[in-house]
Amino acid sequence: MTSGNLLTDHPALYEERFPDPERLAARWTEEVLARHGAGPRVLDVGCGTGRDAAWLHHRAGREVTGIDTSQAMLAHAGTHHPGPGYHLADMRDFDLGVTFDAIVCLDSALLYCHTNQDLTAFLARCRAHLTPGGLLVAEMRNGAFFLGNTELLDGPRTASFAWRGTTYTSHTTLWIDHGAQLLRRRRTWTADDGSLPDEQLSAWRLLFPQELRYFLATAGFEVLALHDGPGPRTEPPWSEGEAPHGTTSSDRLHLIARLGGCVPDLRGVAGSGTHARRVAGTSG
Repeated sequence: MTSGNLLTDHPALYEERFPDPERLAARWTEEVLARHGAGPRVLDVGCGTGRDAAWLHHRAGREVTGIDTSQAMLAHAGTHHPGPGYHLADMRDFDLGVTFDAIVCLDSALLYCHTNQDLTAFLARCRAHLTPGGLLVAEMRNGAFFLGNTELLDGPRTASFAWRGTTYTSHTTLWIDHGAQLLRRRRTWTADDGSLPDEQLSAWRLLFPQELRYFLATAGFEVLALHDGPGPRTEPPWSEGEAPHGTTSSDRLHLIARLGGCVPDLRGVAGSGTHARRVAGTSG
């Protein structure tokens, strides 16, 4: 058995497994940016294959930069979704030397901040790269959903799809690491082409709405909206012009926050100024 991340290491396979032909995530993001009057310069943190970054760049007319920790994803983005500037960088210590009007963090990329130190470091980097009044837009799993809900933990789950004559099958188990406040995942891929099974271990921080509000306020952000849908990965998914319903109980969480003009006092806050270990990849 090999160990790695089959989909991150093979971006074309990732796009086949998670198709978004209507660019729903990018369109939802553009509506949020336009509604809140964001300027044209956008940073996509955890840009992955570049699908959303390229749509915002070309179709919405924004000046987009993308960062990711996967070299394979960035190479695919540059070839198949050109236009934005793509950079290999970690979300907790990136330094691009420019500022943006908005930072977007889709598909639970924010939840790769596994610790309080990680999240504090990321928000500090956002603050350093945003103009005053700039937006932070994030879409992620909702930690509050797991308070009393176990439906996603009833595994293992099996799913298959075919690509270029090969059928790939995933066996996925999710469980909660309560002490670390992480949703952990073990996913094993098999293929009918005779290749060895591929095992992937991943984890996402389970952030709760009140906890997220606290971290943002401490970092100098005003939360404009925090809701569970509709969004690009809700069921049913968001559609053009559809307003959020304002609750925070379902399995997805959508955040819009604005950076204030004053520098907060971070002394005594857990994790301030601490550099944490790297996490591999932002896709999953």
